[in-house]
Amino acid sequence: MTTFWIISALLIFVALLFVVIPLWRSQSTSNAVLRNAANLEILRDQIAEMDADLRNGLLTQELYEQGKRELQARLLEEVKEEPSMIAGVRSPLKLLAISLAVLLPLTSVFMYWQVGNPKSLSPQASLASMSGSGMTNSTDSLKALEEKVAKNPKDGESLVLLARSYGEAERYADAAKAYEKLTQFVTDEAWIWADYADVLAMAHGQSLVGPPTKLIEKALALEPNHTKALALAGSAAMERGDYVAAIRYWNRLLKGLSPDGEDAQMIQGGIQQARELLAQSKGGKAPAAQDVGSSQSVAPGKERISGVVSLSAALKSKADPSDTVFILARATHGPRMPLAIVRKQVQDLPIRFSLDDSMAMRPQMKLSNFDEVEVVARISKSGNAMPQPGDMQGISEPIKPGVNGLKISIDQMMP
Repeated sequence: MTTFWIISALLIFVALLFVVIPLWRSQSTSNAVLRNAANLEILRDQIAEMDADLRNGLLTQELYEQGKRELQARLLEEVKEEPSMIAGVRSPLKLLAISLAVLLPLTSVFMYWQVGNPKSLSPQASLASMSGSGMTNSTDSLKALEEKVAKNPKDGESLVLLARSYGEAERYADAAKAYEKLTQFVTDEAWIWADYADVLAMAHGQSLVGPPTKLIEKALALEPNHTKALALAGSAAMERGDYVAAIRYWNRLLKGLSPDGEDAQMIQGGIQQARELLAQSKGGKAPAAQDVGSSQSVAPGKERISGVVSLSAALKSKADPSDTVFILARATHGPRMPLAIVRKQVQDLPIRFSLDDSMAMRPQMKLSNFDEVEVVARISKSGNAMPQPGDMQGISEPIKPGVNGLKISIDQMMP
């Protein structure tokens, strides 16, 4: 921004030199002044001739004095201004030069401020244009970006590309570090904070609780209706069991989506699930996943996922036989609500499970609607499907629906 104004000032200064200097050096005189100056010059020539004639003896002293008096009379009659006044005439061209030197820069700045776009000069604007851009995660490109950022740590565009390339390569911790550096000098772009929260959650076991939630709050403070920030805020609220907040965030998100779009249908499914869990937490009777699935007459198909869930030896002493075990499938990218869920107890471990479309909570939230999902097995001390500190879990790698023989070990303590 500063560089732009310095260059603009230099260009205006150079332009003024070409206009002001010729005007300043030029002299402006009226026709009367020019005429008087010419008459004065003629009379001076005539006096000089008379002086020469007197010296050469062509005129007597008497005739010389008489002729000189006549010339002086003509001088007083024809010359209206004294020579000293002629020299003191103020040139209007100089006034014009001064006016242009003042008005041209002011007018240029004013016109740019009215017609131009000063915000486009900020580094944030160039970053904002990248908020929907794609990128490559090839090794050569990634190394080139890393070298470029190392040379110029405040190159915002390169930092964004590097962060997203790390994300594409599933190097979420590195992506989070890149976004952290970016937010040190670009603080007013909501999409940066939302993307930062997303990769930070992926780097911390796909949990939005804690630091990712704070980043989401910063995004919403900058742009209250930011689509991704609202979606993440609803998922974070669901994760911490705040179903009222989840409903509120997702309802706000729905207002900006096409009612007939797939995204809107997915969010509506999440809102419905939040309402059911809210009713269950207040002592109301929420329909079981299996009951909802059967009432919708959704038949299982090739999307079925099956496998075995076991508990690691290191955590066996920390789990009670009566603790609840949730086995659920959720989309790798998209709303974090379950697509299918099974409820068991620790005493049933190891558990052979099967998840399919017949367990869908909503018709539009089925396993077969997603290309990539993950299976989560969680031991809940509270009996709540939403994760809580002290729960234990295991998560599969991203898989395609239809995988059989999946093995999941519950081997992580949730902070």
